[in-house]
Amino acid sequence: MEPIHIIGAGLAGSEAAWQISRAGVPVVLHEMRPNVETFAHKTGDFAEMVCSNSFRSDDDQNNAVGQLHWEMRQAGGLIMAMADRHKLPAGGALAVDRDAFSADVTAALRAEPLITVETGEITALPADGRWIIATGPLTSAALGDAIRAETGADALAFFDAIAPIVYADTIDMDIAWRQSRYDKGETEEERTAYINCPMNKAEYEGFIDALLSADKTEFHEGETAGYFDGCLPIEVMSERGRETLRHGPMKPVGLTNTHKPDEKPYAVVQLRRDNALGTLYNIVGFQTKMKYGAQTDVFRMIPGLQNASFARLGGIHRNSFLNSPTLLDDRMRLRSRPNLRFAGQVTGVEGYVESAAMGLLAGRMAAAEAKGRDLAPPPGTTAMGALIHHITGGAEAKTFQPMNVNFGLFPPVEAKGGRRGRKDRYPAYTNRAKEDFTAWLAGA
Repeated sequence: MEPIHIIGAGLAGSEAAWQISRAGVPVVLHEMRPNVETFAHKTGDFAEMVCSNSFRSDDDQNNAVGQLHWEMRQAGGLIMAMADRHKLPAGGALAVDRDAFSADVTAALRAEPLITVETGEITALPADGRWIIATGPLTSAALGDAIRAETGADALAFFDAIAPIVYADTIDMDIAWRQSRYDKGETEEERTAYINCPMNKAEYEGFIDALLSADKTEFHEGETAGYFDGCLPIEVMSERGRETLRHGPMKPVGLTNTHKPDEKPYAVVQLRRDNALGTLYNIVGFQTKMKYGAQTDVFRMIPGLQNASFARLGGIHRNSFLNSPTLLDDRMRLRSRPNLRFAGQVTGVEGYVESAAMGLLAGRMAAAEAKGRDLAPPPGTTAMGALIHHITGGAEAKTFQPMNVNFGLFPPVEAKGGRRGRKDRYPAYTNRAKEDFTAWLAGA
């Protein structure tokens, strides 16, 4: 049997390779790193997480992301298996030790007998054979040019952001305290998974002034600031109104300062554990375009971080993605070249889990095709189905933008006697999704 080739060993490409090999079909996995580096990646490992270390909510009853986690676990997903293996306390979220996670994904794929890894850059669209292009938002310039030449349309672009990481032992715990919002989590470790830094009103106002006046990195010629709303730089949020951050990543609700329990903070900066050792914490929601020198000055204004040392400062970079509603069919194939499938963030999904889920589907569809079968996507009532239906036709092509999985992508649940309340509506979505995904998986 001819192998299926995959370009890119990020989360989507890694998951696709795993699914194909598990279906008994050989795979050649092409990865340009470490021979060809990107400005965001630090290693040559597969499935490297370059931004947050969080897979977001793991609640499969009340959250669309949690439901997507459930579906990927049911489908034998490698990414979810490794995330569960390297889980860190994060309240109701699923956060992972990013280095151990990617190292184990790499080891698992390299140990798989049906997977061959080839290092080097692919610069042109292959003329024949079955291929999955999972090059992510940092598709190389040469391959990007080849895609644009084939599709006759420019890839769209937005800007994704990297939050800074702080060494835990440089956080002043006489000021900061450990607590997950609303004390979420089943264990004490989960209920204390975040470090919180409080601000009074004067400190918050001074911080906003500093953000607004700080030196920012200029965009390169030809770039436009088409930010994805889920990854807005903090300075852009602050430009939208002085209270925006206080109602976003710096909201003080659900938190009580153990040092001053009777004093309600005006705003709170949260840090989430970034590795299993607990030596690194990332500043939640603090992606930024500020210059490095300005970042250290501004972030050290945060109470508790006045003496902080940074393992990594924040950054922002251009991410490219296809106008998938016009270019891809519902099997994720390029309409003009059906031997080419696309998967992951390059298709216009946003988020680690969403990217891996599209890799899972592309891999299963490609493997089925190689074995002479046609695999239809899951029903739109499921999390995976809602995503693939959105990017391959459900979205408005003229205004297509990256999308996280959310219940707004699901068909409404019919309610007897009027509209369901949120408490009942979300489990209705996830219960239906579980039933429909289980049925789809049985016939896949």
